[in-house]
Amino acid sequence: MMNRRRVTKRLLPLLAGFALLLSACGREDLSTLNPQGPVAETQFDLMKLSIGIMALVVVVVFAICIYVLIRFRRRPGDTSIPKQVEGNHKLEIIWTVIPLALLLVLGVPTIQHVFGLAKDYSKDKEALQVKVTAHQYWWEFEYKDLGITTAQELIVPTGKKIMFEMTGADVKHSFWIPSIGGKMDTNPGTTNKMYLEFPKEGVFRGKCAELCGPSHAYMDFKAKAVSADSFERWVSAMKAPAKMPEDVEIAKAFEAKCLLCHAIGQENQGSAPNLTGIGDRQTIGGILYNSDVVADPQPGDKPAAQNLHDWIKDPQQYKPDNKMPNAAENGLTEEELTAIAKYLADYKLDYQSSGK
Repeated sequence: MMNRRRVTKRLLPLLAGFALLLSACGREDLSTLNPQGPVAETQFDLMKLSIGIMALVVVVVFAICIYVLIRFRRRPGDTSIPKQVEGNHKLEIIWTVIPLALLLVLGVPTIQHVFGLAKDYSKDKEALQVKVTAHQYWWEFEYKDLGITTAQELIVPTGKKIMFEMTGADVKHSFWIPSIGGKMDTNPGTTNKMYLEFPKEGVFRGKCAELCGPSHAYMDFKAKAVSADSFERWVSAMKAPAKMPEDVEIAKAFEAKCLLCHAIGQENQGSAPNLTGIGDRQTIGGILYNSDVVADPQPGDKPAAQNLHDWIKDPQQYKPDNKMPNAAENGLTEEELTAIAKYLADYKLDYQSSGK
């Protein structure tokens, strides 16, 4: 009895820890159980249907097993041999027809929706075409018809189909916005396609869902759905001439030490994330939340300028194995680092009615 109590006391904290871990607590919803778009709602309905059928089968089978165990158990003193029964056509028909019927109930809507959700809107003039390129450990979004490239924040208008053309730049990744729709692999050298819809404005968390290296867990992005008017303003702002630092020396340092890989504006795209409008983004590096941008700052969130300073100074501290050199390796002085971080934090596009 004492041993059982000791085991229970040891297991309770462990089980509580597992429950907290599996609850997937976070500042944005990262659950498929709270669908926020028609694609996710369809997938959720299929999930409920399949789980309901499986639960029904489990309950019926266990109920029959329990009934048989009780009804036909051997009574005390009964030494007779049970009557041997072989074959029952009625039962055989029942347990053949019922599974077939359940398979049809599950299979017909599954096949219907799988083919429906795989529809290709690449030629649809009303759909927004976005090319997604997954890098270690960041996301690049190219709006092919608009001549715009950005990174880490996917800006889309509400009420339109968004057709994604996805590929990988290095290793296999997987594009996933849980509350909007299912995931799709991004493979180097090949292209996969998927469409999603964003019926209402909001910010939705995206993840890489394929183990891709030491910083896989930090390969986040934001999908920001805005009104059609806000989206048009964002497009215009992204296409506007790039703004360089006002200080000539800082501008030279930025151009010589940052724009070798990054880009400002829509010309001469580099091998690293496009920085246009980075001051508007909710996060730096996908994981450092900007307290002056997010609607609900949390303890530990810092202003964009401080996050940018910390990120540029030592990106390996936040995303191990990423390809960005630290400030010392890049030859940036502390003065240049501080000025460049402030310049980027102030680089805002102000395309939403709220000014963010």
